[in-house]
Amino acid sequence: MRVISMDWRDVCVASYAVDPGVVADTLPDGLAVDTFDGDAYLSVVPFVMADVRPYRFPRAVAPTFGELNLRTYVTGAGGPGVYFYNLDATDRLGVRLARATYRLPYYDASQRIVRRGDRIEFESERTHRGVPPCSFDATYAPTGEPTPADAGSLTAFLLERYRFYVEGSGTLLRGEVEHDPWRACEATLDVGENDLFAVNGFREPSGDPHVVYSPGVEVAAHSPVRD
Repeated sequence: MRVISMDWRDVCVASYAVDPGVVADTLPDGLAVDTFDGDAYLSVVPFVMADVRPYRFPRAVAPTFGELNLRTYVTGAGGPGVYFYNLDATDRLGVRLARATYRLPYYDASQRIVRRGDRIEFESERTHRGVPPCSFDATYAPTGEPTPADAGSLTAFLLERYRFYVEGSGTLLRGEVEHDPWRACEATLDVGENDLFAVNGFREPSGDPHVVYSPGVEVAAHSPVRD
């Protein structure tokens, strides 16, 4: 059942190849690492969560705020999806609703998001009580015209995911999302500070990330169900 409408805008997905064992050790029972050409991936994803509202409610009543997450790619009984390690956001009410309803690891954060032409400056500082601090500071920008990802490409593997998995009270839950296929292009990423790996127990990955930008998609999210 669709319960939430929202837009994901100005999305950067910076994905780092890692050994599958690095990811496998962090996953709950019922999930397996999904790989591309033998590699697992950890993706840093800053973006704008826009017009978040109950399904089919008017946009006029909907808040817009920043979000920053670290995610990986998995398969479960429901099919391929993503698994989140953290989602830092500036909407305090939304953080609490998402933690209670979806069991997602959302955390309060103070963020500054500024667009200068095609460049997006994104700063985030976690403010959530009782958890480790997490700072992030980066600038990203598209370098081409966004188009649908080629079937079988790494970009398609990373973006064309229509469900997420989360562990809640010992039970694996699955949430489905609906949206048009992503339109994306290569992008530049200049990182000043990034605590996302360390705060989630990972070493800084070696090698350059695969970086893409998308103007975004309109999304409908379903109620989570047991996987």
